[in-house]
Amino acid sequence: MRIFLTGGTGYVGSAVLDAFTKAGHRVDALVRNSEKAAQVQSRGASPVLGDASEPASYGDAAASADAVVLAAFEDSARGVAIDALTLDTVLANPGRPGRALVYTSGVWVLGAAPQSVDETAPLKPIELVSWRPAHEQRGLDAATAGWRPIVIRPGIVYGSTRGIVGDLLQDAANSLIRVIGAGDNHWPLVYDRDLADLYLRVVTNPDASGIYHANDEGDEKVNDIVTAISEHAKTQPSVRHVPLPEARKKMGPYADALALDQIVRSPRARTLGWQPTLHSVSGNAARLFEEWKRQKR
Repeated sequence: MRIFLTGGTGYVGSAVLDAFTKAGHRVDALVRNSEKAAQVQSRGASPVLGDASEPASYGDAAASADAVVLAAFEDSARGVAIDALTLDTVLANPGRPGRALVYTSGVWVLGAAPQSVDETAPLKPIELVSWRPAHEQRGLDAATAGWRPIVIRPGIVYGSTRGIVGDLLQDAANSLIRVIGAGDNHWPLVYDRDLADLYLRVVTNPDASGIYHANDEGDEKVNDIVTAISEHAKTQPSVRHVPLPEARKKMGPYADALALDQIVRSPRARTLGWQPTLHSVSGNAARLFEEWKRQKR
């Protein structure tokens, strides 16, 4: 299959790129410059030099693909507008039988979920992602134009050096970990390579459509994750619990995301045969620390 991918050098997108190229698919990855082009080329993809904010730079590549995978988000004031523009650009081309559109969302659209929730749960997005449900629905509505629409909601991604758990590993190495709130909240989590495997499965399964959660279902509390990571740091780090009101002053709505208590289930993903290979950050802290150190060198 020919895949058009955004975010191919990002945290999620780079893992997705690897999954598709290793499975023998052609990946056309949107990149902004020659340095990033070299990165995706070295991983077996074909670079498309352009910018998500400039539809003319990638519209043809998206139109010729068998599947479009949107795994990018620009963390800036214009990020939401660019996300909408990318959807507009891709959906300007009519779908065709079997052609997939994969939109990357996230579990924070579910809001607080102290009791387990699956893909059928009503949405209660926190402020940080209050715009995402409308974009999810825009993607799902593309079914009426002949697309096979898919929305993936990853949990908090871990693995390599990036992401929230990667930040905890860095903090532990720096001997100070800050926890937002009491730390008794559950984080839904997913290993980056396991998440990428789900993208591969939904694109290559012609019957896959709709919403899929991606979560290892380990139901880990933040305090347990921090304790496990601390045990494998070179020196025992200090752990400071930052009250949520104080954290909001420094971090804005992102603080509420880190303090969110969520127990998430992924039954629809499992019907595709998806089985996470890792089920715990705490139980794999030593491995994750070693992986982090190797990639930091």
